[in-house]
Amino acid sequence: MADWAVIFDVDGVLLELTPAEEELFFVPFSSCCDASKLSRDWNSYRIRNDEEIVAEIVERHGLVETEKQSIKQEYLSLLRHQLQENTIASQIISGVTVLLDACSKLAILGIATANFREAAKLRLENAGLWHHVSAHAFGADGGGHKHEILGRALVNLEIPKSRIIYIGDNVNDVIAGQKQGVHFIGFSESQYRLEQLSKAGAKLLSSNHDETAMLTKRIMSRE
Repeated sequence: MADWAVIFDVDGVLLELTPAEEELFFVPFSSCCDASKLSRDWNSYRIRNDEEIVAEIVERHGLVETEKQSIKQEYLSLLRHQLQENTIASQIISGVTVLLDACSKLAILGIATANFREAAKLRLENAGLWHHVSAHAFGADGGGHKHEILGRALVNLEIPKSRIIYIGDNVNDVIAGQKQGVHFIGFSESQYRLEQLSKAGAKLLSSNHDETAMLTKRIMSRE
């Protein structure tokens, strides 16, 4: 067994969240409210997590509790169908395939994402990347902040936290890494986003996945 683990966020690190994919998330709400008026700013919700966002919208519009599951299932069904029909396609961030190939030779790989796990699986399968991270894949299911999702991803890893690296692109990813006591690499192709990550406390920053691979190896060489 590898004595290192690398856990990835999905959107912004492995895949781009396209406008079409984003809009698809809100389609199931059309039967119960004006979905066009729902915020597309993920940070405007109390907890940035697909399950929590569905629950918040259901609560705000006075819908019955059982609507949450039906909305989730309709969204996953739509996503599955559109990926199969090539109506939408996963957009891989440059350098990801090489990065995952390289990391898989050095560590156990996994994901900790605020997407529903099944949605992440469908999108990563479409991109040909799921096999890299499937053994330790955790998502929004079960709710909670990103540090709680990351915590669930770490539970079954028989590896010290000093040998775990988390790679994310959002301020809540920085916080998750800090709370869980693991190494963190902040990634973004946006200079503005990198500055935000730095202000939040990220010490290691990468603007492309060649740098991510270099930083990952540097962390491992120091232990």
